[in-house]
Amino acid sequence: MSLKPKIVEFVDVWPRLRCIAESVITLTKVERSVWNTSFSDVYTLCVAQPEPMADRLYSETKHFLEQHVQEMLSKKVLTDEEGRPDLLQRYYTTWMEYSQGIKYLHQLYIYLNQQHIKKQKITDTESFYGNLSSDAAEQMEIGELGLDIWRLYMVEYLASELVRHILEGIAADRASNGSLDHHRVQIINGVIHSFVEVQDYKKAGSLKLYQELFEVPMLAASGAYYTDEANKLLQRCSVSEYMQEVIRILEYESRRAQKFLHTSSLPKLRKQCEEKFINDRLGFIYSECSDMVSQERRQDLRNMYIVLKPIPDNLKAELITTFLEHIKSEGLATVSALKGENIHIAFVENMLKVHHKYQELIADVFENDSLFLSALDKACASVINRRPTERQPCRSAEYVAKYCDTLLKKSKTCESEIDQKLTNNITIFKYIEDKDVYQKFYSRLLAKRLIHEQSQSMDAEEGMINRLKQACGYEFTNKLHRMFTDISVSTDLNNKFNTHLKDNNVDLGEYVQVPRVLASNSLTPAGINLSIKVLQAGAWPLGSTQVIPFAVPQEFEKSIKMFEDYYHKLFSGRKLTWLHHMCHGELKLSHLKKSYIVTMQTYQMAMILLFETCDSLSCREIQNTLQLNDETFQKHMQPMIESKLLNASAENLAGETRIELNLDYTNKRTKFKISSALQKETPQEVEHTINSVDEDRKLFLQAAIVRIMKARKVLKHNALIQEVLSLSKVSFTPNIAMIKKCVESLIDKQYIERTANSGDEYSYMA
Repeated sequence: MSLKPKIVEFVDVWPRLRCIAESVITLTKVERSVWNTSFSDVYTLCVAQPEPMADRLYSETKHFLEQHVQEMLSKKVLTDEEGRPDLLQRYYTTWMEYSQGIKYLHQLYIYLNQQHIKKQKITDTESFYGNLSSDAAEQMEIGELGLDIWRLYMVEYLASELVRHILEGIAADRASNGSLDHHRVQIINGVIHSFVEVQDYKKAGSLKLYQELFEVPMLAASGAYYTDEANKLLQRCSVSEYMQEVIRILEYESRRAQKFLHTSSLPKLRKQCEEKFINDRLGFIYSECSDMVSQERRQDLRNMYIVLKPIPDNLKAELITTFLEHIKSEGLATVSALKGENIHIAFVENMLKVHHKYQELIADVFENDSLFLSALDKACASVINRRPTERQPCRSAEYVAKYCDTLLKKSKTCESEIDQKLTNNITIFKYIEDKDVYQKFYSRLLAKRLIHEQSQSMDAEEGMINRLKQACGYEFTNKLHRMFTDISVSTDLNNKFNTHLKDNNVDLGEYVQVPRVLASNSLTPAGINLSIKVLQAGAWPLGSTQVIPFAVPQEFEKSIKMFEDYYHKLFSGRKLTWLHHMCHGELKLSHLKKSYIVTMQTYQMAMILLFETCDSLSCREIQNTLQLNDETFQKHMQPMIESKLLNASAENLAGETRIELNLDYTNKRTKFKISSALQKETPQEVEHTINSVDEDRKLFLQAAIVRIMKARKVLKHNALIQEVLSLSKVSFTPNIAMIKKCVESLIDKQYIERTANSGDEYSYMA
């Protein structure tokens, strides 16, 4: 084949080329040599001398294709001969032949397509800016031209009939529950997709014909069918049965859509189905919602979720609200009637059961849907933060802190179980709004555990603090970490002090046991063993540090003086305040038939030491000697009488009532402890803790307001309120009235002032 342009006559080449084109498009066998010759003929006409004949070739080919499609329409599609397949079958067979043939013809004309037509095609830029050439706009590549001619002469001519037959076929498939003949399904699918393929070459709007011609009437017909089916179901089904039927229909329709339709129609048909079966029937579906939730009918709830899942969130609100209220009512039922000493354990464990139960239900029924998990969170938060009355405070923070205290105190429970329970406890903690109240109670209980060495494990204590730190940040646990540091430093200090005594050959005393000063001590044959805990006043929640009047017994003075001298040599300028009411020690009783070692409070030790030289004293004499006030004397003497170490001549422990040493005392145990009323929490302590929280909140809010105003200089009232709420939300949710009082207080203290031009604007006073 020569590539050199030459002079040819169109009428000599075209008849031969037209014959081959007809064979190609009708899928008649063409020899390779004939194909190559025809390929050369296209090239020859496109580069002919003296004038290329590409435009004429294009025009004649277009005319040929138009005639061919019209002939196929009349002879193969519209024929009414007896025994011929129906319209869809004839159209589908003809389309399969033509669509394949036009692809081959496109390849035969590849030179014309690439060297002539493509060069004249408009680019995206030209299309955008409107630089259109009329000639370029008219010409398409041969494959595209063939498809466009099919659309024009075949599809648009038969459109209404084809669509009618297709819809009848889909209706027949619905009537047979999807058991339509596979070959028939293939035909309907092929006809539908032919509406897409004839415009598949278009960069934009390739689905326009499909949508206008078929999709719109198909959706309308399906909508009418769905409405009719829904009405039939309503007449014969309960809500539970209706939902099961809807799920079945949705599944069948989804399969049917995949079987017949273009993928772009699937979500549209699904939406139409949901609209008619679900959205338009919400009243009926929700009519038994309350019963399903209250009875926890899982299968029905699962079906309701599947049915309602695709619809907008606002339409699911009733199910979510009903579910939330059910959790709330069950939660309140489990915690509202709790009584007794172990109310804190029952509160936390009951709430954990409720939370775990509905968390598992949400996973099983609602597929861990975030909307239902959010409803669970809201319900639990509502129950946990509920106030019994307007005037009574919420005690959840106190209960959760006490629950942790119970777990972390020495017990026979294994560490792995404690660790798991502490981890679960954080679930309830996260719902608490008043986290500062929890912090107060937790730190006070932690202080008691550390001071009295009641912790099950220091690792467990640190693990719990790390959980709190992870949940609320470093600031929340800062003081708790400092408490641990003090205990560690005190251990080192005791070791150094004991080494100092040993190096200097100093004996603290004989026969008696000195109480620990916020620590522990033990009895040895040589005399006194002293252990001290030195605590930072700002880190430990020890309540009022006001010293209770107390005349330290002579037996204690040497030990206390020695430690004070040693401590002041190490740390000059520091002041030690002895908290005797928090100390205790061990005392050996040798005046009875057998020896006993008794653990008791400092004041109790001082009282019993008075009986070294006598067997009987009056209450007034004991009080005057030790300089104890009435309240402290009563609290510490009563347990001594109850334990029968001492006997009283009257019930009223005051004045001239005689206290005698019980010389006939016996006990099965040689080592025991006299419990003190101080270790039992009193309502006054709880009230004091809550009041201290209120004071801390006021200080926090005032500091936050000053910090905000210092940064902003000038700020509107509402904007200030929002920023304060944002800063405080980690620890607690303050009420607006408290914030306003703090603002007024800061105005009185001249930290901020109201601006002259506006009553709801504040400015910072440097």
